[in-house]
Amino acid sequence: MKTASIIVSAVVVGSAQAFTAGSLPGVRASQVVSYGYVPSGFTPEQYKKFKEAEAKKKTKQNLGGLGPRGFKSRSFQSFQEALERGEAEHLMPVFNAKEKVKRGELKVEDIPYMQRGGSWDNTDVKGAKKARWLKSDKDYAAGGYKKEQSVSIFGYGEGLDWTGSRARSRPESAPGAAPKFGKNYKAPNVKDIKKGLTPATEKKKFFGLF
Repeated sequence: MKTASIIVSAVVVGSAQAFTAGSLPGVRASQVVSYGYVPSGFTPEQYKKFKEAEAKKKTKQNLGGLGPRGFKSRSFQSFQEALERGEAEHLMPVFNAKEKVKRGELKVEDIPYMQRGGSWDNTDVKGAKKARWLKSDKDYAAGGYKKEQSVSIFGYGEGLDWTGSRARSRPESAPGAAPKFGKNYKAPNVKDIKKGLTPATEKKKFFGLF
C-alpha cells in the first residue's frame, strides 16, 4: 500500500514539473513594442512626417475664420476705392482657363484670383505684376476684417446673447439706436427752434427756475 502511494506521488510531482515554463524547450521572455496606429503603406517615420505636413496646411487655412477658404480677397470698400481710381475692374470667370494657359493664349495672373484660388494682389503668381495696396487694404489686413465678419444682427459688434449672461446693451451707432440724453434734458419747442435756442445753447437759469 505504501509502495503504491509513493508511486502515485512521484507521478504527480513529475507531471507538474513537466508543465513548468523552465522545463519547456525554446521558451523565452519576449518584448512587446507598440507603434500606435500606422496606416497600410506607411512606415512609422513616414506617417509621422505626413501628419506634420498636414498640420502645417491646416494652420495656413485659418479654419476658424469666416468667409471664403479657397482664395484671399480684399474688403469691398478697398475694391470700390480701387475701382474709382481705375486700378481695379469687375472680374468675370474665364472658360477653359487651364487649356488657354497651356496654349499660351492666357497668363495665369489673367485668371480671376477667385477662380484660380489665389490672392487679389497676385502675390500667389510668381513673376506677375502685384496690385497696389491702399490704406484701407492695410487696415483690413491688420484686423479690420474681424469687424466685417461679425455675426451680429446689427452688422458688427457682439452676436446675440443666447445665454442671457451679458448686459442689455447694443452698439451706440447701430441702425435704429435711440440717442442718449442727459438726466435734465428738455425737448426744444417750435418757438425755441425759431430763435435758434437748443438745450445745449440755452443759458442756464438760477436753480432752473429764473
